[in-house]
Amino acid sequence: MAHDLGLFAAYALLGVALAAPLGRYIALVLDGRMRWLSAVERVVYAMIGADPKEGMTWRRYTGAVVVAGAVGTVAIYALQRLQWALPLNPERLPGVRPDLALNTAVSFATNTNWQNYGGEGTLSYLTQACGLGVQNFLSAPTGWR
Repeated sequence: MAHDLGLFAAYALLGVALAAPLGRYIALVLDGRMRWLSAVERVVYAMIGADPKEGMTWRRYTGAVVVAGAVGTVAIYALQRLQWALPLNPERLPGVRPDLALNTAVSFATNTNWQNYGGEGTLSYLTQACGLGVQNFLSAPTGWR
């Protein structure tokens, strides 16, 4: 119990101590005063063909969300089906059945995360980390629920 309270206090102090410096850093980034980051941002904008001064209409946003969801679904499906040939599969797990792979891919792309498989007994480390883990992060902001 004392250890838990000490750990909580340490994390709370660390959070309070880092609040001001991280806040200043975030303000610099958002104000565009980080030159090296601005250069990276310009390159990314050029690669994706976006104009940072132009707003995004609801139609463009909807299209972007649909494309991101489709790409995520296809990527997770492919990872599951091809995991037998991919790295980070020390158990040499076979590819997931097509119906289960599609169900899992759609579930994680829509952020419902319905699972009908046996975790580490079905999915390789790569599929779990780069497929499901990344999609958990990417699908949440789109609000596909």
